[in-house]
Order: sequence, then structure tokens, then C-alpha cells
Amino acid sequence: MSKRNPKILKIFLYMLLLNSFFLIIYFVFHSSSSSSSSSSSEQPNPHISLVRFHVSVSNQSAIQKPWPILPSYLPWTPPQRNLPTRSCEGYFGNGFTKRVDFLKPMIGGEGSWFRCFYSETLQSSICEGRNLRMVPDRIVMSRGAERLEEVMGRREEEELPEFRDGAFEVAEEVSSRLGFKRHRRIGGGGGNDVISRRLVNDELLNEYVQEGGIGRHTMRGLVASIRAVDTNDFVCEEWVEEPTLLITRFEYANLFHTVTDWYSAYVSSRVTGLPNRPHVVFVDGHCTTQLEETWTALFSGIKYAKNFTKPVCFRHAILSPLGYETALFKGLTGEIDCKGESAQNLWQNPDDKRTARISEFGEMIRAAFGFPVNRHRSSERPPSSSSSSVHNVLFVRREDYLAHPRHGGKVQSRLINEEEVFDSLHHWVASGSTGLTKCGINLVNGLFAHMSMKDQVRAIQDASVIIGAHGAGLTHIVSATPNTTIFEIISVEFQRPHFELIAKWKGLEYHAMHLANSRADPTAVIEKLKEIMKSLGC
Repeated sequence: MSKRNPKILKIFLYMLLLNSFFLIIYFVFHSSSSSSSSSSSEQPNPHISLVRFHVSVSNQSAIQKPWPILPSYLPWTPPQRNLPTRSCEGYFGNGFTKRVDFLKPMIGGEGSWFRCFYSETLQSSICEGRNLRMVPDRIVMSRGAERLEEVMGRREEEELPEFRDGAFEVAEEVSSRLGFKRHRRIGGGGGNDVISRRLVNDELLNEYVQEGGIGRHTMRGLVASIRAVDTNDFVCEEWVEEPTLLITRFEYANLFHTVTDWYSAYVSSRVTGLPNRPHVVFVDGHCTTQLEETWTALFSGIKYAKNFTKPVCFRHAILSPLGYETALFKGLTGEIDCKGESAQNLWQNPDDKRTARISEFGEMIRAAFGFPVNRHRSSERPPSSSSSSVHNVLFVRREDYLAHPRHGGKVQSRLINEEEVFDSLHHWVASGSTGLTKCGINLVNGLFAHMSMKDQVRAIQDASVIIGAHGAGLTHIVSATPNTTIFEIISVEFQRPHFELIAKWKGLEYHAMHLANSRADPTAVIEKLKEIMKSLGC
């Protein structure tokens, strides 16, 4: 054994030296390659005066949240070739198949570019640009982000943006394009007299950023304000390096309309192939609302345009279409013949008349709050039984609350005897759910106006049945699990298809009780719920 020790020691030293040699080679090569790569990608164009001062749009950090793994996810890019107009993917997925380059990249990849992806089905565009400069002084609107109590009585017109010429700018070599002219720059720094041209003319706006019956199309106004300036006049002192969505909200305090904004932002992020969740800048002057909790959960951070005190440049900006331009809104007035289907079935058997996109989006909301998306709902056992299951029945209530500066704090009643109906249901459940023998019911009082957004989503995902009078709170069913049943009570004054359509597009079972007025018969509601519960095996 003692004779073998020197030999073993020599082998050990030889292996140690060999490993050290390879480690030295690796680090020398890695350092040189990283240096050359960094210098080639970060070397600024001498014609552009860029001071790279990094600004994060998140108050906490510039870290981007990763996309979660979603069971209903299907690939978004590249878009399907020869996608039929008015197909379900055209409405709810990547129907933005026509690319239009309004400004192509300079040779060498530096400078700005700007392009839009147009959807023939939705007749709207998702636009994006590199090195886009925003000048807040040229956007006329209130500051935004105030507490509601501070701005009571403020007019909506003050909160919506009016874009002056040059509110946004991109850099372009003067010699590369015609149409440049010298004009006096007002605000925004960079000198007084600049050479510039309008990037997108009215003819192209009419083709790719159509008004479509929207009285004040703010995305169109934003694109119309963009000017291409000479590279020597394109000066940036503050930069946002992370991909950023520029969004203008209209009915920002209403859950249904905000869901259309969330969906548009999600689609825009996927269509443009963002590797992580983007940051969001609200290009509006609205005050804060409870709904910002979900904005913050869905994306990597939020900020208001007027929170920037001087011009700021976005390395990668994405312009999200208005919520009014989504299928969720357009389906209210035009037939969208689509039904919900599982992503697995669509992957194996593609069908232009079926979609899993709304289910994917609902899973995105649940995952954003940290809820599991690979199960249907929580199941419980009643204390008195070892075999029967308990189903959560969620009653979504309408409550008075102060929504926005022009709101009086009172919501319009859609079911004038809502309290009576809920009390009757509660008594029926408490007395043993007469007529049901195979399962129990846990009746959940959905007082959403007094619940956090996370708790609202939790209540939705845990419900087997969701009941409610027609109202924005029911929009939460986008986050419902696959086997959830929807029971909507519809008064004669509010016969609108919002939630029937969402249920259809998700593939959820839907029941409606149409009233002759605004009062429901509690006994009839109980009998309908009993029928639904029996269909669930109770």
C-alpha cells in the first residue's frame, strides 16, 4: 500500500494541473468573447447623442417577471400562415399577420425603427418601436396616479391624452429619406430648430390605425404625433431599457373594460414575442384604482407617463390597441362564432371555430397572483360525511362604492331584491340544501367591492357555480376553472351578452334566468340552482 501512494499522488497532481489549465483557457476565452460582443452591440452610433441613464419603470426593481407555464398556452409566433379572416385565432390570438415597416433599422442596427402588425379580422394594429423618445410636456392631460379623493369632480376630458406634434420621436438619418423640414421644437430639449418629418401620414393611419367608430382614438393620436428627427437632434438623457407597453385606458375603473385592456396588453406582449413580462406605462391621467393590483401582478411594473419629469427614451416600446378593439368588446355588437376548447385538443386537431385563448388568459391572471393553474378547484369534505364533496357556490354581489372622480358612490341596481335572494339561498343551504343528498354547498358571499383583487380571483377559481346579476363583477369568470357553471340573473333592462359570450368562448356551462322586471323570485332561483347542482352529481 505504501508503494502505491507515490503513484496515486502523481496521478492526483497531474489531474489537478490539467483541470487548472483548462479553466485558465476557458476564462481567457470567455472574457475576450464577452468583451468583443459587448463592444459590438453597445458601441453607440456617432450620429446619435445618447446618454444612457437607466431608469426603471418599477419602483422596486428593473427585474422582469418570467412568463408562467400555462396549461392552455399555444404558440403565438410565428403567426399561422394563410390564417382565415374571422377565424377564432384571428379574433383572440395572433391574427396580426400583416407587417408594415414605417421606419426600417439603420445599417448596423443602431438608431430607431418602427413597425405595426395589422389584423384584418379586428381591423386594428399592434405597433412597436426601438429607441422611441417620449416628451411628456407635449402630452396634454392631467398628471395621473393621484388618490381618488384628491381629484373628485375632475372631468374625463382632462384625463385623456391630447398629443401635440412631436410628443413621440424616432431617430433617422436626414440623407436617407425625403420629406424632412426644419421647424421650431417646443419643449423637450435638444435645441430649438430641428429637422424632422411626420413618420406616419393620414393615408397610412386610415389604413392601419383606423378610428373604427371610436370618438377619440388615442393610439391613433399617439402614432400621428410621432416625428422622425435627424440623428443629431435625437438626444436622450433617461432610458428605459426594459420592453414597455404604452397603454391608454378609457373606462379604467370598470372591471369589464379593464379586462379588455389586460387582454389587449397580454396579446400585444405575445404577438411581439417578448421573452418576459413587460413593464407598463399608462399614457393617461387617471387616478389610481383597486384594479392596479392586477396590473401590477400581471406585468413587471407600472408607471404613469407624467411621472417622468423630462423626456425619456424607451429601448423597446409596444403600443397596445385600445380595449374597444378586442374581440371581448367587439363581440357585443358583432357575431363571433367561436367556442371554447382545450389547448390539447386544438393542438392535435386545429379548428378555426374553436379557441383556448380566453382560458389561457384566465390562467395567466391566476398564475400572476401565485395560484396553481394545473388543477380545477379546491375540493373539501363536509365535517359530517367522509364521502360527499362540498361545492363552493359564489354569489357575486353588487355594492355601492366610489369608482372614479365623476361617480357618486352608488351603483345601479340590476336586481332590486338581491339581499332577499341571497338570504333565501343562505337559509336553504343552512337547512341542509333540501333536495340534494350526494354533496354539500358552501355559499360564498361575494362582496367584491370590499375584497382585494387577489381574493376575488381566489373566490372565482374555487367556485363550482358562480351566480350573479348582470354586472361588471361577473367578468371575473375569465379566470374560472374549466368545469365551472355560470348562472346569470338578467333583469329586463340589462339584457346584454357579455358573460354568456365569455362563458361560450371559454367552453363553460352557462344558464340564464331572464326576469320580467328587476325582481327575482327567490324560490325560482333556488330551484334553478338545485337543478344545476344535480347536474354536478349532487
